[in-house]
Amino acid sequence: MSIHLVKAQSNQVIRGIVTDQTTSLPIQFATVSIVNSQPLIGAVTDSLGAFVVAPVPTGRYDIEVSCIGYHKRIVREVLVVSGKQTQLAIGLEESRIQLDEVTITPSVNKQKSLNPFALVSARMLSVEEASRYAGGFDDPARLASAFAGVASNNSNNGIVVRGNAPRYLQWRMEGTEIPSPNHFNDLRSFGGGTLTALSAQMLANSDFLTGAFPAEYSNALSGVFDMNLRKGNTEKTERTIQLGLIGLESSQEGPFKKGGKSSYVYNYRYSTLGLLAPVLPDGASSITYQDLSFKLHFPTKKAGVFSVWGLGFIDSANNNPKKESTDRKYYDDSQEDKIRMRTGALGVNHKIFLKNNAYIQTALSATVNETDWQTKALNQSEQLVPFSNISNTNWEYALSTFLNKRFGNKHTNRTGIRVRFLNYNLLLNRAASVGENPTEIVNASGNSVLSSAFTNSSIFLTAGLKLNVGATAQYFSLNNRYSIEPRMALAQNIGEKHTVGLAYGLHSRIESLYMYYNNSLSTDEKAVNKNLDFTKAHHLVLSYDWNITALMHLKIEPYFQQLFNVPVMAGTSFSAVNFQSDWFFAEKLINEGQGRNYGLDITLEKYISNGFYYMATTSIFESKYKGGDDVWRDTRFNRNYVVNLLAGKEWKVGKNKQNTFNINGRLTFQGGDRFSPIDEEATKAKKAIVYDETRAYSLHSDPITNVHLTLAYTKNKAKSSREIALKIVNLTQQPDFFGYQYNFRTGGVDKDVETVLLPNLSYKIQF
Repeated sequence: MSIHLVKAQSNQVIRGIVTDQTTSLPIQFATVSIVNSQPLIGAVTDSLGAFVVAPVPTGRYDIEVSCIGYHKRIVREVLVVSGKQTQLAIGLEESRIQLDEVTITPSVNKQKSLNPFALVSARMLSVEEASRYAGGFDDPARLASAFAGVASNNSNNGIVVRGNAPRYLQWRMEGTEIPSPNHFNDLRSFGGGTLTALSAQMLANSDFLTGAFPAEYSNALSGVFDMNLRKGNTEKTERTIQLGLIGLESSQEGPFKKGGKSSYVYNYRYSTLGLLAPVLPDGASSITYQDLSFKLHFPTKKAGVFSVWGLGFIDSANNNPKKESTDRKYYDDSQEDKIRMRTGALGVNHKIFLKNNAYIQTALSATVNETDWQTKALNQSEQLVPFSNISNTNWEYALSTFLNKRFGNKHTNRTGIRVRFLNYNLLLNRAASVGENPTEIVNASGNSVLSSAFTNSSIFLTAGLKLNVGATAQYFSLNNRYSIEPRMALAQNIGEKHTVGLAYGLHSRIESLYMYYNNSLSTDEKAVNKNLDFTKAHHLVLSYDWNITALMHLKIEPYFQQLFNVPVMAGTSFSAVNFQSDWFFAEKLINEGQGRNYGLDITLEKYISNGFYYMATTSIFESKYKGGDDVWRDTRFNRNYVVNLLAGKEWKVGKNKQNTFNINGRLTFQGGDRFSPIDEEATKAKKAIVYDETRAYSLHSDPITNVHLTLAYTKNKAKSSREIALKIVNLTQQPDFFGYQYNFRTGGVDKDVETVLLPNLSYKIQF
């Protein structure tokens, strides 16, 4: 029921559900109110934990939620526009103290994760941040690059977590591991692509974890991006249409029938970069992509809650050789590339509540990832002949389930299993030189199983001291390898404003499937890496949180990661920790490499007040590795430092102050990527770039200063809202450095740099 209310030119509804954070059970009689509203605007939750606050004038608000027996919580920076109802899912943490012992103050820490078992190195990412923060580009992966402990480039959205390669990050959707959901994934960087295929229109609040994560996360070495899809509006049909320089986007949500509790939401995007050809690298104008995502939500009275979700996307790009021979300087200028990529994920989830504060959550899913990349090259007769071919298809079917049960008010346990059935058809070949027949590198098909089991307990040792302890185990049937991994975390509240934490975990990850079937080009042996073990890492993290004021928060985390069992090539500097984009690597590897990542992450954040916010993050780190020659070196990703400063200001404008104009900026200053020096004599003899791998990654490119900018004006009408926005990535046009190219016209060596300036002028209407 509603508690009342103010008059305004344009009003809207805030609706949602309040649940117990550990049991997911709805909380009845919780009070939901807008902070500092005069008169008070709010509501009380019903027997299902649902609330409706209406009417609410358009604007931005802080929402306070309170209930006897629970810690109060403030949800910051909730945006209300006239064209679409605002929906919230709010979890409350049970209070373990007597009410007459201490005054309970509201929790306002945005840094805290949704997962109650994650105590350190975890942060919630909100969909509103992905839309608002400069450089985010409505892409959660690019938004994550602003967080402490993360580095990235402009040309791709690969996430380097604490000096680890992007391919060591695990992507999850609705609790299921999925292929990297990035358009043109793995082309420039394994684990990274151009933009995430999941629109901000579909994303619910999600977790981003950067180390020592809980036991339920297996097969992840550096971090986890745990994404959730929001459910559709159950009360009314709402639509969003957006037109921009990079394409068209359309979404719709609503109930299946009036008065029902089931709902749907879907989003479709079609994009072509042809309009941006003047500011993009050569060949980028041929890029087109489209994606579709959806979620269907079906609550029942006795059989639990069912949901069906999906994500699919198709990518296409072509590159033609330069017509005039006088225009060709590099070998790529004589090549024709045809790239087709398809990725899909489909899942059915079920949650059912049991007696005694317990629930079971189960998921069935199927995913597919297909890459078809054919390259031809001009021979001496100016004829296109086959040069290389990548034709990989990976299907996966997965079943996962866990039981979450709270024992009293101090102990909660989550125990579950996950079984992934991997099916694959892999073909890779490449010619040694133009005109020769391509050599087979991988030609394999088959199936394997990757299974895991975990248990994790969260225990309040005292009212302010929380212990999370558990273990996970996983088994890979391809080569009968297994791993047993302990996990532990402690968090101690010191007064009302300070928290210190400590976490340890052993983590592991399998390699990309095609690597197990590589044929050796030097010995002609087949599938030389089939017995590779898991790559593993010990994670140790300390954490200090300080709620300086109700609007300002400081977080400091020193960390250490010890990698071992890393695949390396005997007698060389090669290590899989540096593996970035070489599809055609084909030599025998052994699990004898090591790595060390250590550093300090700092985040200072001021939440929005009077329309102004800022966030400053600093990461100072070292990333080292030991290859097959037993020598310690810098890794490819050892930038040493990353500094981000984000800030924004929002003004209420218009006759009735119901419209908004905001400007958001981001400045990033980071060290350059590492690379190996050129072996000049070998390069001259081979007429192709040959790096001196005895001095691998001993050089680094110049430091990079990036500026990103977002401008947006939102006009709220009675039944719709319209937004015109300009979002620019890399306003300063800083180039990304990828090494060198051999210039066969001059016989010299040129830098391989790529400058990506991404501007998007868009118009969005919600109604």
